[in-house]
Amino acid sequence: MKIIFKAFIAFIFISLTPYSVSAQQSDLDPENTLYLDLIDGRVVIKMYPEYAPKHVARIKELVRQGFYDGIVFHRVIDGFMAQTGDPDGANPELSGTGGSGQNIDAEFHTELSHFKGVVSMARSSDPNSADSQFFIMFGYRPSLDGQYTVWGEVVSGMRYVDNIKRGLVSEGLTDPSKIIKMQVAADVKE
Repeated sequence: MKIIFKAFIAFIFISLTPYSVSAQQSDLDPENTLYLDLIDGRVVIKMYPEYAPKHVARIKELVRQGFYDGIVFHRVIDGFMAQTGDPDGANPELSGTGGSGQNIDAEFHTELSHFKGVVSMARSSDPNSADSQFFIMFGYRPSLDGQYTVWGEVVSGMRYVDNIKRGLVSEGLTDPSKIIKMQVAADVKE
């Protein structure tokens, strides 16, 4: 009983201890870490090349080209996810249909689930149609597992993701939130 009580106390202490971003970020590989800057602050994404090597490589290629800079979150559903990566996302008639023009074959796996903070690729009904669009989860949706490629996870700044304006551009959302800048951490000289 003492062991259980001590474990419970340790759990409570750890749960109430302030989150230490610097300690966690110091363990990240800069080549597989993204900085996604929003109007409210920086979101840090840890990428998973061990699970989705083709997706991570393509995302980094697009980031290094500046592809995501200025792109809006065109589909944001409260309690579900925030979707971005469509260069036509701000156009109500085309929103959700655009991409970079290069599809990526699916890299589905069972090791990671679609919980809050997970970053996964959007696609059409074709499993091999992921391109540049991705979404960040607001909540847990295990029904997406094995259907969409998880390639990363928010490790810092989820509170800024939670502030993304809700709605769909295709249904009249005006002044959607956008990506100010997206960078691979290894490329940032601060």
